[in-house]
Amino acid sequence: MKHQPRKRFGQHFLTDTAVLDAIVRAIEPKPGQALIEIGPGLGALTQPLLERCERLTVIELDRDLAARLRRNAALEVIEADVLTVDFGAIAARRGSRLRVVGNLPYNISTPLLFRLIEQREHIRDMHFMLQKEVVERMAAAPDSEHYGRLTAMLSPWLRVEPLFDIGPGAFRPPPRVTSTFVRLTLHAEPLRIEQPRYYANVVAAAFSQRRKTLRNSLKAILSQEEIRAAGIDPGVRAETIAPAGFAALAAQLARKSGH
Repeated sequence: MKHQPRKRFGQHFLTDTAVLDAIVRAIEPKPGQALIEIGPGLGALTQPLLERCERLTVIELDRDLAARLRRNAALEVIEADVLTVDFGAIAARRGSRLRVVGNLPYNISTPLLFRLIEQREHIRDMHFMLQKEVVERMAAAPDSEHYGRLTAMLSPWLRVEPLFDIGPGAFRPPPRVTSTFVRLTLHAEPLRIEQPRYYANVVAAAFSQRRKTLRNSLKAILSQEEIRAAGIDPGVRAETIAPAGFAALAAQLARKSGH
C-alpha cells in the first residue's frame, strides 16, 4: 500500500538514487559501526546503509512506517519522538559511540541538534540533510550575515562541514527549499565552558534583540561593568562576538549567580 506523506511529521522522502549514492559515500559506513538513522521513512537510505554496516538502529515516529520497518529483522526499530530518545542508552546497547544520520524534519532540526549536543559523549559523528539556510547559519563566522544563536550554540562543540546541496526535485513531495547534506564532527578540544546553562542564557539574551548592543540586550542579567570584566565592549552587537567571548560572559554570569 502506498504511503501518503504526512505534513504534520514534515515528511519529504528522498527518492533520487544519485543523491542517495553520494550520501552513502560521504558517510562511508563500515561493519561493526553503531549507526543510527533518524526518520528512515520508506527506507531509501536505510537499505544501502544496512548493506554496508550489517546492523542498524532506526528512530521513526510514524507508526505505519515503523511497522513496515519492523519486517526487516536486521533493523532495531525505535518508534518514538526523537526529541525524547536517550542516545546514551542506545550507545550502551550497541557498545560504542554512535554515528547518527538522517533527513531531519525542518521543524525539529534546531531542538534536535541542541539535544544531540547535550548527549555528545555518546556520539562519534553526524551526517544530516537540513534546510540550506540552517546549515549556512550553523557554519557562519562571527560578524557575518548568517552568524547567530544557532552558530554560537553549536560551534563550541562541533565542526560543521557542508558537503553538497540537494534540490527539491530529489524528494517526494518536493519541499519548498533547497537542502544541504552536512557532516558534523566533535572538536577534539572543545571550547571550555564551565557552566553550559549560563552560556545558553547569555547567547539567547544577546541574540533576542540582535540589532541592539550588548549593554541593552544583556542588561537584565549583566551590567556594563560585568560585560567589560569579561573583556567585551558593551557597545558591540551580539553578531560580532565569537563563542569564546560568550563563554567569558557566561563565566561572569556564573560568578554573579554564586557558581
